[in-house]
Amino acid sequence: MDDAAVAEAAAGRAAALLTALRADNPPDVGALADAEANAAILGMLADLRPRDAVLSEESPDDPARPQADRVWIVDPLDGTREYAAGVPEWAVHVALWERGAGITAAAVALPHRVHVRGDLAVPPTRSDLRIVISASRPPDGVADLAERVGARLVPMGSAGVKTMAVLRGDADAYFHTGGQWEWDSAAPVGVAVAAGLHASRVDGSPLRYNQPRPYLPDLLVCRPELADRLLTAWARRAG
Repeated sequence: MDDAAVAEAAAGRAAALLTALRADNPPDVGALADAEANAAILGMLADLRPRDAVLSEESPDDPARPQADRVWIVDPLDGTREYAAGVPEWAVHVALWERGAGITAAAVALPHRVHVRGDLAVPPTRSDLRIVISASRPPDGVADLAERVGARLVPMGSAGVKTMAVLRGDADAYFHTGGQWEWDSAAPVGVAVAAGLHASRVDGSPLRYNQPRPYLPDLLVCRPELADRLLTAWARRAG
C-alpha cells in the first residue's frame, strides 16, 4: 500500500466501525466511538507504517514527535457531539505530514463516502455565495464578513464535513476562528488543496503542521477565485 491508500483504508475502516457502533447505540456512545475509532486507526498504522510518528486527538502526544520526518495526524471522530446525537455531520480524518513537503496523503471519511487527495472540486452552479461555519462556535464578526461579501452563512458540524462541502461545491467557503487543533484540519486541508482549493489562516498566512504545540488559531478554505475577496473583507473588518 502506498501512503494514500493507507490513509484511505484507515479512515474508511474507522468510519465503518463508527457507523456500525452508532446503529447499536450503546451507552456513552460518543466516548466509546472516539476510543474504538482511534484504536482501529492506530492499529492499522502500527501494522503498515510502524516507523512513523502519530499525532492523534485521542492519544498522548510524544515529545519527540515534532522532530519526526513523517507524522500521521489523526482525528478518529471529528464531530463527536453530532455523532452522539445521530446527526450525520461527523468525519474521520487521517493525514500524513512529511518534512519539507507538508501534507502528502490525506483522507476524510464521511458517514457515506471517503474523500481523498485527488478528488476534484466541483464548480458551484448557483448564484448565491455560501460560507459554512461552526454550528456550535460561530466566528465572532462573521456576520459582518458575510454582509461585506454578500454571502449566506450556513452552520454545519465537523471541520471535515464543512471542508468537503466546499470541495463538492455545496458551499463556497469555510471560515473558522476561535482555534482548532492540527487534527481538526490536516486531512481536510490536504484533500482540499490537492483539489485546487485555497487554504490558509484568515490573515492569508500558511497553515503549518507538526508544530510542538499543535494548535491553529483560524482557518479559511474556499474556491481559489474567492480567496483575495474574503481575506481582504476580513482584514478590513478587523481593521
